[in-house]
Amino acid sequence: MSSAAPHPSLIQALRTETATLHIALEKRLPFFSERLDLALYRRLMAAYYGFYQPLEQRLHVLALIPTGLDQSLRVKLPVLRADLTALGLDDAAIDALPTCQALPRIDSRAAALGVSYVLEGATLGGQILRRRVAEQLGLDASSGAAFLDVYGEFTGRRWKDFLQYLDDRNLDQAQTLEVTNAAKATFTYFEHWLDSQEVLL
Repeated sequence: MSSAAPHPSLIQALRTETATLHIALEKRLPFFSERLDLALYRRLMAAYYGFYQPLEQRLHVLALIPTGLDQSLRVKLPVLRADLTALGLDDAAIDALPTCQALPRIDSRAAALGVSYVLEGATLGGQILRRRVAEQLGLDASSGAAFLDVYGEFTGRRWKDFLQYLDDRNLDQAQTLEVTNAAKATFTYFEHWLDSQEVLL
């Protein structure tokens, strides 16, 4: 029986619940560090690949991508792979990269939504990082920084579409908790993974 008491929207709940983890991870990413050189950037993108590869695969294998979102437009892996190629890794080297084994549990559509929220939010944030990488390293979409601008001119639109999609979900409090827990787990596991790859500050 659902309570009639008003509860925060799903988007508001996600923002509130993930804020601390989000800020903590942002502070440790080396994009704005003086230490950021081509070698560190290459290692960082290889670490991103090691997390996104098994995570995207899990989302697809479980077929838990919420219906109504065109997930084919939101796959990041081929772009990330192309960046690594542009940064000097061949197919064999990319295939040999370590991949994260400790991933957030995705056992429901609600959990898949939480994971997707983090991945889509990172895509929006990539716009700021793209400018930084261009200034600091001289990289653009053709030389190893396409992942940071994976949606190009559609970035704002796709983020708004995703938020609208979240807004249209009529989830009860238990499902909302599943979404926020999965989002928090995604941030936590991502930070642990990047830490293990020694690419964080």
